Amino acid sequence: MKNITTIVLATRNNGKILEISELLKDFSVSVKTLDDFGPIPEVEEDGKTFEENAYKKASFTAKILGLPTLADDSGLVVETLGGAPGIYSARYGGADATDEERCTKLLTELEGKENRKAAFECAISIAVPMGAALTYEARCEGLIAEQPSGINGFGYDPIFYYPSFYKTFAEISREEKSYVSHRGKALREVRDEFGKVLIWIEQNMTVFEKFQCNE
Repeated sequence: MKNITTIVLATRNNGKILEISELLKDFSVSVKTLDDFGPIPEVEEDGKTFEENAYKKASFTAKILGLPTLADDSGLVVETLGGAPGIYSARYGGADATDEERCTKLLTELEGKENRKAAFECAISIAVPMGAALTYEARCEGLIAEQPSGINGFGYDPIFYYPSFYKTFAEISREEKSYVSHRGKALREVRDEFGKVLIWIEQNMTVFEKFQCNE
């Protein structure tokens, strides 16, 4: 009988949960999410890179719950804006800004600029309670469109134009997007190596020795 490894997804995003759970369905794992546990403190995402923030989320949750944890951090980087909005992609335009408002702000900042090169970047971290972690990174390059187009997806998808498809991410299906997107690529890397990941987790989970106290 195979050992079942419990792994926590450090997210409450149902889309991510379904995507990752589907990815790991053929492995001997029990997937849990933050909703399966009581309230835990929020992680302050103050890292300077996607990798740092992904690791902070994964390692913090692993230490709190005592279980191996997977977390991701991702965002949009625009070349002519020096990499902005970058790690602040979700807070661009203010914490309460809508996706539409963030897209509008970005388009305004790019008015009159010829260079519209951009990329979505993703970092995935898998951490154990003692702090060790594995990191996977992926990138999807494209252009910022002149105006929003499409109704699918979320975030910056309506203005992220993918040249190979001649469409924005909001104009393609979820399956098409998953095949070429930053998160899709990173998750496939995780899937392709997950057998080794499980071995690594087993080797890095602390097992406390039992001692008999003889008076």
